[in-house]
Amino acid sequence: MTQAIENLLSEDRSFPPSPDFTAQANAKPGIHEQAAADFEAYWLEQAKTRLTWFKEPTQALDDSNPPFFKWFTDGEINVSYNCLDRHLPDHADQVAYHWVGEPGDKRTITYGELASEVRRFANALKSLGLQKGDRVAIYMGMVPELPVAMLACARLGIVHSVVFGGFSSDALASRISDADARVVITQDAAWRGGKQVPLKANTDLALAQTSGVEKVIVLRRAGADVHMEEGRDIWWHDLVEDQTDECEAVPLAAEDSLYILYTSGTTGKPKGIVHTQGGYLTQVVTTHSDVFDIKPDTDVYWCAADIGWVTGHSYIVYGPLSNRTTSVIYEGAPNYPAPDRLWQIIEEYGVTIFYTAPTAIRAFMKWGDEHPAKHDLSSLRLLGTVGEPINPEAWIWYHENIGRKNCPIVDTWWQTETGAIMISPLPGVTTTKPGSATMPLPGIAAEVVDDEGKPVNPGGGGFLAITRPWPSMARTIWGDDQRFIDTYWSRFPGLYFPGDGAKKDEDGYFWLLGRVDDVMLVSGHNISTMEVESALVAHPAVAEAAVIGRKDELTGQAIAAFVTLRQGVVGDQALIDELRQHVADHIGPIAKPKSIVFTDDLPKTRSGKIMRRLLRDISENRQLGDVTTLANQDVVEEIAQKAALQTED
Repeated sequence: MTQAIENLLSEDRSFPPSPDFTAQANAKPGIHEQAAADFEAYWLEQAKTRLTWFKEPTQALDDSNPPFFKWFTDGEINVSYNCLDRHLPDHADQVAYHWVGEPGDKRTITYGELASEVRRFANALKSLGLQKGDRVAIYMGMVPELPVAMLACARLGIVHSVVFGGFSSDALASRISDADARVVITQDAAWRGGKQVPLKANTDLALAQTSGVEKVIVLRRAGADVHMEEGRDIWWHDLVEDQTDECEAVPLAAEDSLYILYTSGTTGKPKGIVHTQGGYLTQVVTTHSDVFDIKPDTDVYWCAADIGWVTGHSYIVYGPLSNRTTSVIYEGAPNYPAPDRLWQIIEEYGVTIFYTAPTAIRAFMKWGDEHPAKHDLSSLRLLGTVGEPINPEAWIWYHENIGRKNCPIVDTWWQTETGAIMISPLPGVTTTKPGSATMPLPGIAAEVVDDEGKPVNPGGGGFLAITRPWPSMARTIWGDDQRFIDTYWSRFPGLYFPGDGAKKDEDGYFWLLGRVDDVMLVSGHNISTMEVESALVAHPAVAEAAVIGRKDELTGQAIAAFVTLRQGVVGDQALIDELRQHVADHIGPIAKPKSIVFTDDLPKTRSGKIMRRLLRDISENRQLGDVTTLANQDVVEEIAQKAALQTED
């Protein structure tokens, strides 16, 4: 790429914090400046005051071997102890999780009960001969035993590798092999959309491709009939039956590995991102408290992500439990058995803080305003978004229909590799702008740079870069230090490049533009797919849009749009013409889509990510790439047929 990304879309609306929220907020005005004055001292203070250490650290950053930075190296800690034991003397009866199963079963688990289950399962792992440094793969749905397994591993210094329950057996096999896992923890089947996902059967297929796994622990969840390999497979309940609930947490060095989490899809060698103990937990507990304004004694918090992703690791398990938060976990699909399932849960449990993805919000928009409208959502006091940039119209819909215009919205930017939130508003401190993640958090330094790594002028677009180390940063790619350097640290020397485009407005606010891989080069202009998608969704007929660049002899790339309409809207040629002109009016003629295909849905993974590469395959008449991680494989063929029938303008 030879030039910075164009800054095309403008947004003038802003929402200052209410005086009432500011008065009670955890984060106070001036916190950014305080942290900037001495960022190492700031992070050392967070580590010491927010966490319980077996040996308290005396120094923050060790930058002697970049980019392999270390934090709090002389400290000793245990993550499981911080999540559980330290709360028990006074808060054993506080609810840790309200769990809702998709079929309607429910459990309420206190901190005391969770600690007991974790200790028993940790003893079970010890009984299998597992010890510090061993790797365990966890392939489960959204059941309480998933955080139990993670915390039991953390208690003993065992490195866990959680594999998202929507991944195929091939994806599971590659992750088991790469981490050299000795044990796999899974379940008979998981509930999703009223159907059973065959996790144990997938595990069996994966193990036929791997070697080195000694035991498979199987949770009985859905009552599925599964094969149990004699000598290898053990039922969870049989394994823990005779275990005691006494198990001391092992003191671990701050730089010992906590977990591996893989970022790639099912093709190519997966990237195992390694996170450690002290630095990771320091930033997760700090950001969870300040970004979500957590009040442990009164809040009911719900991060509606999957624990199989980093959002779930950091903001369902480790952050909330360290902050003694009462959380909600829901097992199933957001529209099962009806599109109002999430709003019904919020109303039932009095959820005060809700954190979800822009893709989910656009799905809620498509399903209709009437679903949240029929529920009492007045308990909500703060909303959050995560996973991708949110377009302004989805932000406004969220603000009006879910927050009822009373809740600040924290639009958070971060990724698996950063471990914790990096750029976000601080509620009570930051004036928000729909679609902007606003500013780097206290202690974080970021910049938007051009192709040569130089900061762009205000109002310019370019590449997001993190300009100094942070505590929760990935330490390496498992078993491949050189790949870690090549992937994240080689594009701009001395800077961490996450692969995202961004722009910075005149007020210094950051606007994320998505992956630079999704930037389109149209007639010499670098145009972000996110900006064109935002313009399309701003039209009242549109619920969701995905935009890709396809080869074009005249312009290099042409913009192809795939659009889902709101309920009751009819897609015809007149609407296509109207939408093309709408984009031209909002951004400029250069961004006008050359083709628009209406579709009932877009190809998405179960985490809600739109698979734009499949849309590129369709647009360029190529053989479709891997579709095994899609939640809705049937839609791909439907889109291909519609695209083939369309006559281009």
